Amino acid sequence: MDMFDALKNDGKARIIQELVPGKQITLAHVIANPDPVLYQKLGLDPAADYKTSAIGIITLSPAETAIIAGDIATKASGAELGFVDRFSGTLIVVGSVSQIEEAVDAVCTYVRETLGFTVCPITKT
Repeated sequence: MDMFDALKNDGKARIIQELVPGKQITLAHVIANPDPVLYQKLGLDPAADYKTSAIGIITLSPAETAIIAGDIATKASGAELGFVDRFSGTLIVVGSVSQIEEAVDAVCTYVRETLGFTVCPITKT
């Protein structure tokens, strides 16, 4: 039995995926004017005064970099932290569209120029 046969299960091949930590931002996205239900589904208070008009989402590896990114995002723009997960590398910031664009850009610039990360393009919907 070769290695490929060992991965078969009921005639179907099993694919194993792993996260290989690198120094990277894999998602940097600005959501302008989200529906209030999105705040609720993310566990954020849709009634809170975030100067609510945008959500920023960034995923980073290594995951602990989310802590640094949260600090940079809030200092750079006045955006508020919505969620920081040092285990998955997820950062969510909330605020006005201009605050979120500035926050996401500041994080991407810092990790690219100072930490030597590979950074994806910033996207927006």
